[in-house]
Amino acid sequence: MKPQSHHPFQVADLVLPAIPSDERLWVPQTANIWFRPLLFNTSEGYWINLLRVKKTGVLNRHLHPAPVFGLVLRGSWRYLEHDWTAHEGDFVYEPPGEVHTLVVEEGVDQMITLFQVHGTLIYMDETRKPIGYDDVHTKLRLACEHFERTGLGAEYVNQFIR
Repeated sequence: MKPQSHHPFQVADLVLPAIPSDERLWVPQTANIWFRPLLFNTSEGYWINLLRVKKTGVLNRHLHPAPVFGLVLRGSWRYLEHDWTAHEGDFVYEPPGEVHTLVVEEGVDQMITLFQVHGTLIYMDETRKPIGYDDVHTKLRLACEHFERTGLGAEYVNQFIR
């Protein structure tokens, strides 16, 4: 018997394949944009997921009041408001408080980036008027509804909650 390495009240470890072979694990967000949930921390208000895009062009404009961390796994992307492009292997730190417009350039077949998002993403229109938002609870609900529709069952999402 292995010795216990954690406190008896500690939450369980979570180890899973990040890029799944089962397409049902990719939750559709909008046309040609999916997320793969990895962790929903409902008590601290953040989530970690893979964002997958199979489309070129301007995808979404958003503001976040808390930091976002990213690691590009496949493809590349940029923000209209910056002069850099994030490529495979690049780490991205996004400070809170600025509006970003995500763009995937022509020639990128697929972009996959791991994001850790704290707080809320507020989606903006071209005039920077708020038009929607996502937080850990909206992402959790989307995943739950998707897993139910695809036959995995709504409770499938429970493994990602911490």
